[in-house]
Parts: sequence; structure tokens; C-alpha cells
Amino acid sequence: MLSNKRIQELELVMEFEKVEECFKEVSSWIENVGRKRLKETINLDDSLEMLLQTQKQFREFDLIASEYCRRGQEALKRMDRWEDFSSVDVHSYRVKLQTYKDQLEEFCTQLDEERHRICETVRLYEFFDKVRQGICCMDQSVKN
Repeated sequence: MLSNKRIQELELVMEFEKVEECFKEVSSWIENVGRKRLKETINLDDSLEMLLQTQKQFREFDLIASEYCRRGQEALKRMDRWEDFSSVDVHSYRVKLQTYKDQLEEFCTQLDEERHRICETVRLYEFFDKVRQGICCMDQSVKN
């Protein structure tokens, strides 16, 4: 039994090394591209036109970012079996795995929150634009 468990652990380590390339690519993209692009959307413009342009640019970024999130999540699913192993030999790999998981979850959450924030801001600006147009139309009809 001990030998079988050791063989399974070695198989997991080999699997981790294969999957780690995907983790490194996703992690690198998050740190070098993803986080920077999210920071660029912190300050939204004051006009509806500029906000719609920002939303369009964010949607293009969101497609790419969501693909990286999906790839990272698929890689993590392949490593779900690690939770069953607690030996000292596997511990360092579990720590790396948890680090990748935490980074991915944090980024995906930030991406979702930013997507929602931009969408809600656009809706609010569109509402205020309609109200402003309505007030202008009412002013015109009162003057006539």
C-alpha cells in the first residue's frame, strides 16, 4: 500500500510539472497584462461617449482575460487529486498549487467586479442622458 501511494505521489508530481507550464503562462499574463489593464479602468470618463468607448475596449480585454481564467481553472481541476495527499514530499507542490489558485481566483473576481462596475456605470449614464434629454424637451415645449 505504501509503495502504491508513493507511486501515485510521483505520478502527481509528473502531472504537476506538465500542468505547471500552463500555470506559469496564465500567472505571467495576469501579472504582466491583466492587472495593468484592470488598473487602467479604475477612473471612468465623465461622458457617456467616452464611457461607451471604454466599455468596448474592456469587452475586448475581457474576452482574452476570461480565456486565461478558463485555462487556469481547467489546469486547477486537473490537479484536484492533490487534496488527498499530505506527505512532506508533495507539500511544496501543494503550496505552489495554492498560490496559483489564490492568484487566479483573485484576478477572476476582480475581472467580474470590473465588468459589473462598467456595465452599471454605463446604465446609469444612459439613464441620466435620457433624463437630461427629457428635461431639454420639456423646456422646449414650455418655451413654445
